This record gives sequence, C-alpha cells and structure tokens, in this order.
Amino acid sequence: MTILEKYQTFWRKGNLYPTKPFFKALCALLLLLLNPPLPTLAQNAKHDIKLNFANAPLSEVITSIEKQSTYTFFYDNTVSVSEKVSVQISSADIKVVLDALFQKTTLSYQLVDHRIALFQKGKQAPSGRTYTVKGIVSDTMGPIIGASVATKDGKGSITSVDGDFSIAGVQDGDVLTVSYVGYKQQQIVLKGGQTSLNITLQEEATELSQVVVTALGIKRESKALSYNVQQVNADELTAAKSTNLMNSLAGKVAGVNITSSSSGLGGATRVVMRGTKSIEQSNNALYVIDGIPMYNYGGGGGTEFSSSGATEPIADLNPDDIESMSVLTGAAAAALYGNQGANGAIIITTKQGKKDKLEVNFSSSVEALSPFVMPQFQNRYGTGEKGVNMDVNVKSYGAYLQPDQRYDYDPQDDFLRTGTTFTNSVSLATGNDRNQTYFSAAVVNANGIVPNNQYDRYNFTFRNTSKFLKDKMTLDVGASYIIQDDQNMRNQGVYSNPIVSAYLFPRGTDFDKAKMFERYDPARGINTQFWDELVGTGDYYQQNPYWIAYRNLVNNKKKRYMFNASLAYNILSWLNVTGRVRVDNSHTSSSTKYYASTISTLANANGKMQFGESNYQQIYADLLVNINKQFHDFGLNVNLGTSINDNQDSGQSVWGQIRLDGIPNVFNMKQADPNLHGESVSLKNEEQTQAI
Repeated sequence: MTILEKYQTFWRKGNLYPTKPFFKALCALLLLLLNPPLPTLAQNAKHDIKLNFANAPLSEVITSIEKQSTYTFFYDNTVSVSEKVSVQISSADIKVVLDALFQKTTLSYQLVDHRIALFQKGKQAPSGRTYTVKGIVSDTMGPIIGASVATKDGKGSITSVDGDFSIAGVQDGDVLTVSYVGYKQQQIVLKGGQTSLNITLQEEATELSQVVVTALGIKRESKALSYNVQQVNADELTAAKSTNLMNSLAGKVAGVNITSSSSGLGGATRVVMRGTKSIEQSNNALYVIDGIPMYNYGGGGGTEFSSSGATEPIADLNPDDIESMSVLTGAAAAALYGNQGANGAIIITTKQGKKDKLEVNFSSSVEALSPFVMPQFQNRYGTGEKGVNMDVNVKSYGAYLQPDQRYDYDPQDDFLRTGTTFTNSVSLATGNDRNQTYFSAAVVNANGIVPNNQYDRYNFTFRNTSKFLKDKMTLDVGASYIIQDDQNMRNQGVYSNPIVSAYLFPRGTDFDKAKMFERYDPARGINTQFWDELVGTGDYYQQNPYWIAYRNLVNNKKKRYMFNASLAYNILSWLNVTGRVRVDNSHTSSSTKYYASTISTLANANGKMQFGESNYQQIYADLLVNINKQFHDFGLNVNLGTSINDNQDSGQSVWGQIRLDGIPNVFNMKQADPNLHGESVSLKNEEQTQAI
C-alpha cells in the first residue's frame, strides 16, 4: 500500500478528524494536489488481495483486507464477526475476495465505493442513500458544549453552545461515536433513516489510584498509607536541569526547604523537611536509591583561610537515569531506616529496560547563569573615609566624585561573567517479557559566574533485569561509573574568596587596571600579584580577585563506581523473598596551589601547596520476606528482614610552604619546608549498622 493510500484509509476511518474550517481546507487542498479526489480514486482502485486463513475468526480476515486495501467494513451490533471461516486466495480483486469469503457464512455484503456494509442474510441491505442527521447532546444538567460526534469514515461535528450538531452525508449502518471528557463514550448505529437524535451522556466516575515507592523499595497505593508521601516524576526533574539534581526539586514538594550552597556548580545542597530538628547534628534528609540508603558524606567546606567548596554524592547522579522520586517528609514514613531517616527520606527509583520495544532517547540542554540579586553599590564617593581623600585605602567614603571622575564600577558587569551549563545525555532501553536492558551516558560541562570556576561530570550507567524459573525468580543487576572534575569550587571565607575583594574594591580606583592581575618582577624573575599599587598593603586589603581565581587554585578529581544486585523469588503468589547488595566506592584526589606573592596570611613568598586523597566505601546488604495476602474484607501486609550497612572513609593530606631557597611556583613535596607549617594528616573512620 502506498503512503497516499495509507493516508486515505487513515482519513476515512476517522482517525484524523479536522475540526476547524482552516484545517479542513488545508487537508482538502493537500489531497487535491497529491491525487484526484478520494471518491474517484477509491472507486477505481484495484487491489491484489492475498488471504490464507484456516478456521480463523471472520474479524481477523476483515482486518487483513482493510490493511491490504482502502476498503472499510461497516456493521451494527446485530452482526457477529466471530464465526470461523477458511479462505485461501493468492491474488484477487475485492469483489472476488468478498464472494469467496461470505459464501459459507450467515452474512451478506453490499459494496458501495470504498464502503462494505455487512448484514444478516435474508434481511434487507442498507439502502445506500445518504441523509443529514441532527441532534442534541446533553447530560443530567443540560446541553454539553464541545462534545465530539463522528462516524468511522470521518464525518463529524462538535456540539455548539446549545449542545446541537448536524452531520450530512450519513446513511443507514453508519455508527456515530459521541465522546466528551469525563463522560462515557456512546456509540449509536443509524438505521431507518433516523434524522433526529437526543443523546444523553453518563458521567464516568474513574477512581484514580497512585502507586508510590515507600521505604525499602516497597510499592504501595498512596491511599493505603497512613502517612504523607509526595511523588515527583522524572519530567519535573529534567525540565530545568541542574548540576545537582536536588536543586531541581525546589518548589515542587510541600514542606521541603531546599537551599543551594555557596559552592556553586556541583556544590552540596541542604534539604530540610518540616523544619530544623537538631542544632548539632545534620538536618539533611536521607537519600535512598532503589530501596538502599546512600552514604551522603561531604557538604562542609572551608573557612576564611581556604574558602574551598564541597560537593556530595547525590550530586553525582544523572537526572535522566531517574524514573521517579517519593518524598517521605514525616518520621513515621522513614521509620524503617531508624535514626538515619529521622529527618525524612527521599526515595529514588531509577530507570530500567523496556518490554518488547527499543527506545533511544537523546537530550541536550543549555543553562545560562547570572546573579539573581546583587548588593547595591555607590559610586558617588571616592577612595578614603569621612569625606577625606586618601592616597591608598580600600574604603570608599572619601570626597564626593564629580560625574567625570566616576568609574561606575559594578562587580556584576566588570568582574562576574555569565555562567553556562551544557548537559548532553543519551539512553537506550530495550528488552522483552523476560529480559530488559538499560544503558545511559551523560556529560555535564559547566562554567560558573566567577572566572575560572569549572565543573565537569561524566556518567555511565548499565542495568539489566531478567526473569527465571517460569518468571518466579527475578535478577536485577546494575552498575554506574562516574568521573567528576571541579576547579575553584568556592565557599565562604575572606582571603581566598574573589567575591569579597571584588565587592570591596574602592570606588575611586580604575578596576580595569586590576584585570592585568600579575606583572613581571625582574628582581625575582617571576610574575607577581598586581594589587598593592591599587589598594595598599596589609591583610585588610585582601587580594586581587583575578589573582585568587587564577593563582589560588583548588582542584578536585573524583572517580566513583557503584554496583548493585537484587534477587527476588516468589514462593507463593502472596509470599516473596528478596535479597539485595550494593557496593559504592569513590576515590577523590585534591590539590591546592598558592602561587608566589599570594597574601602572607595564606602563603610565604614562594608559595604554598596542599595535596590530599580520600576514599569512601559503602557496603549494604539486606534480606526481606514480604507477605501481601488479600482476604475477603481486608489485606495483610508484612515485611520482615535484616540488613547490614558498613561505611568506611579514609584519607590523608599533606601540605606545606615552599622553601625560601626553593623554586617559586614549583608544587611538589620535595619543595616543601617542614619547618614552615608543613604537616601530614591521616584519617580513618568506620561505622557499621545492623538492623532486624
């Protein structure tokens, strides 16, 4: 069948029903340009139809004929197409096919143009004459506006403000389908030349039942829970992507306060449910992935002397891998997790393969970042204080500046930049009834609003679900590998935070001079910071913000892999045993480099360095027995099990000033002077939780 013939069949069967005059005219013009008018084409069309059926329902043969031709069958509810027929035709025209098909059946047919009307043998065939049918569609309250009334071959109408409709060109045997949102669909067979109809639609009471994932990955209907559970679908998380997917949850869940940290791109996010509960301990929610709690370490950051930002494991996840989130805001909801769930829990369900189809998705997004609210800065008074000019001073309340003396410095325009986040993701999902496979890869490349702030993340995920032993046993395995690099993730602080000195830059000084942040020092033979000539010397005068961005470097590189497996066996229809295990390991290497001529509060004349490594490991395993038994008047749900959660973290850090007789800006530990605050620190912590 040609594309045009398929479109004509699609049109005649009513699958494409134009409701607006402009659309009707456009479709008609398109068909006229492509080919002669439809009735003429259908009447003259010749089809070589092939049939090979043995003791098959008549309905299957009818479907095969419609697929091979532009002809459409029509019949009312008095005609049964379930009787069995046998027919073998290698190649024949429609008339030959119909004669052979209905020769030994209780039905007869009438062929008019592209319409085939079926009726019981011995009864009068449909007249074939056309007429106009009119009517009113209403409910118990009165007329319905905008109800759809259409025949199978595409004739139809939309009810007016009075609920009435009119359809021309119908004939006996046509089936009118009347539908409206919230009402049961009604079908009416035209017979006896009916020209007037009064149709009353019945409301359709549909009970919505939402299934949510609760603690331990157990699915329950939301109406059966005694506590509050709010669900967020994947579309809501990926509509506006963030480097930390928790930021995408802001404003979507009642009672949850989500605060992004000052670390910027990829930084930790504070998620507090129903208010702060503890002064000393963490108030963050517990994250649970596919029923297994995640060890969400991190989230701290540096002080005024380091200003280093901090990320967290939840920020490593790819939002496109998430199917849904269930937010358990109350303590009762997360009771199965003990004190870990005292602040509430966020249950994350990840995607898996699709049954009986191949689905490939690609998404690409670009996000532009800029400051939302900035402090108000004055540019009317120059360098100095109390209305008096001073040659060198960071304070900006000196003498009044005339308009031609003002530089109109604005940190947002002159120092900060427009940040960008590029996110590209591709996923593949396929499978059949017994095996489903899912794979995804994602890349995030971001530049912050502070110069030389970068964040890159690469995610690779694989998951396979298989069924064995007559579908009684299910094996689910998954693995993820994540690479993350960040540079100059800044937090709070003073001396190592470029925002501070950019905000406090004196208004009587030309900021363009500060953009050339380093100058060659012939006495030392190296480039040194250019700042004192602009604002003076001393700790109070901070550092050049560009020097901090490009010569006080903080880098982190993380490699993380996760493996999980689940084996479930249905002993009985109401009795299930499930065992799960998850391994989550990450290794992070960090470095801090302060170049020569950095402020003396942070480094000596030749510079300072710090190198560190940290390792985090989580091993989780549990065994659950699930009982879900339905009786006549009530149901019994019981979950019994045991779990073990082992968390280990270790790390070492070494730092020191570069020797005064060493080579400036060469950062290795051979250059470190142990007498100038050099230090090596090793840490190891282990925590194990067992529950029954």
